[in-house]
Amino acid sequence: MRTLNVSISELELDKFGIKKDKISFSEFLELVSQELIKQNLNKTIELAEKYGLSKMTMDEINKEVKAVRKHAKNRV
Repeated sequence: MRTLNVSISELELDKFGIKKDKISFSEFLELVSQELIKQNLNKTIELAEKYGLSKMTMDEINKEVKAVRKHAKNRV
């Protein structure tokens, strides 16, 4: 196994919740993946609010999904 050294600021250590000086690559990858998921979720929420989608009911969402699927099916 090889070792890779990565420099990271104290702020980033706190942000990612890293407590140890040494972690496995899979642990590091999981932490980074979780942070990216959080960022993407926040961006999705921001866009939904911007375009009024956050106010849609489940029935409206289901109707929209069915319409898009029907349109996609008819194009094939």
